[in-house]
Amino acid sequence: MKVKIVNKSKWDVPAYATPLSAGVDLHANIDENITLKSLERTLVPTGLYMAIPAGYEGQVRPRSGMAAKHGITVLNTPGTIDADYRGEIKVILVNLSNEPFEIVPGERIAQMVFVKHETAEFEEVGSLDETQRGQGGFGSTGTK
Repeated sequence: MKVKIVNKSKWDVPAYATPLSAGVDLHANIDENITLKSLERTLVPTGLYMAIPAGYEGQVRPRSGMAAKHGITVLNTPGTIDADYRGEIKVILVNLSNEPFEIVPGERIAQMVFVKHETAEFEEVGSLDETQRGQGGFGSTGTK
């Protein structure tokens, strides 16, 4: 799969860190540090613009190290970048820790995974088939 990219950032085009990596890192394209206070969120630009092929989406996901060590995560995980979006890719970060966190220029703030998807064709019907679960919602199947 080829993804066309315009890189207006100060950083290299995203690349896979290892041959079996699923995602590429996205860097903070900022000129000065951003202090993210406890429970605060911010929109961080990447300077990247992509043309993702039809039938695919770019999923923006947290970096596990930032989440585990600092409580920093992507707020709308996973964030979806649609194939027809042509604007700058930005990442909504939130600080779920009790301590302020400094985002520095060039920091790897999230990762993007490209995923194939289907487009649903809806068929309106009067009722749905019965299942064992039925209308059981959150927690209806138990915890063990």
